[in-house]
Amino acid sequence: MTTRELQRTRPAPGITAEYVPPLHSGDRLTRRQFEYRYAATPEKFKAELVEGVVYVSSPISMEHGRPHGFVMAWLGAYLAGTPGADFGDNVTVRLDAENEVQPDALLRIEKERGGQSTVSDEGYLEGAPELIVEIAATSASYDLHDKLRAYRRNGVQEYIVLQVYDRKIDWFELKEGDYLLLAPDATGVIHSRAFPGLRLSVGRLLEGDLAAVLVELQKGLATPEHAAFVEKLAGK
Repeated sequence: MTTRELQRTRPAPGITAEYVPPLHSGDRLTRRQFEYRYAATPEKFKAELVEGVVYVSSPISMEHGRPHGFVMAWLGAYLAGTPGADFGDNVTVRLDAENEVQPDALLRIEKERGGQSTVSDEGYLEGAPELIVEIAATSASYDLHDKLRAYRRNGVQEYIVLQVYDRKIDWFELKEGDYLLLAPDATGVIHSRAFPGLRLSVGRLLEGDLAAVLVELQKGLATPEHAAFVEKLAGK
């Protein structure tokens, strides 16, 4: 049975088996109502529930897809050197009763290694992953407003927003219930606090120089801090 078929076995209040209203941007729903309606959509349909409001995604252009691909390559390289970590691309994440999102990318610690999220029987992620990345058009995007508030409230430890048209990257760290921006070092590199060894050359990524981004990451993977983190995840 597919995830959508499983969802359809739990009708939401006010919806009958004979008619399931389509999802539209701006609809205000509970997560249960959202999931039931989402289950009736075509397989390639994509929508999110953010702070109780539905956002239906538009077709993805190369302006979004290319930096998204770079981010996945960067996170994948980190994952390859960090047993006990896990990542996902457009994975459905159930945060709370009003938020079911599909972030462009996420990095998490496996639950049995001390992480704060779990994989449900349906294959969804339950709870907040440690790091989320969103690709946004500009700073006006809901990624930097409604989503930011939802991620902050639910305990996403680090949140990265790559703003395509503004050619800017904001990397937030959760401290005492608030998001603070992490600043690049003197060489323009930002270092993760949640994932030791994960480092990003901001300028190189914005320039589309994936090779240089991965070279910088390899420096992080070779640090004693990363080695200690891997040992911690292994329970040593």
